[in-house]
Amino acid sequence: MSEIVIKINPIGKPRMTQRDKWSKRPAVLKYWAYKDFLILEAKRQGYELNNVLQAEYFIEMPSSWSKKKKSEMYLKPHQNKPDIDNIDKGIMDALLKNDSAVYKSHTSKYWAYEGEIILHKEI
Repeated sequence: MSEIVIKINPIGKPRMTQRDKWSKRPAVLKYWAYKDFLILEAKRQGYELNNVLQAEYFIEMPSSWSKKKKSEMYLKPHQNKPDIDNIDKGIMDALLKNDSAVYKSHTSKYWAYEGEIILHKEI
């Protein structure tokens, strides 16, 4: 199994409307920049998503948390927003032309000091 590491804080795919084509909401602009970065990094590292999504998401802890709380929460399961299915949708939207081709996914999300996505691929 091979893997790639993308140093970016995972975000979920926002619910988009027709209006987002001309009225650029900050959440949508942030998502498009995130998506573009994922595409570039996957190409740079030679990663191509097939019909199985295997990923680990490491979500950066808020800067407002104390050092003590950060050390307690490090690598603990992330059970807040963004929802894991929305993060998965963003990954599939960026890395697949037809995201309905994915028939199996195994993903998890954790708290971390820095945002990171690890994508696994069976060889």
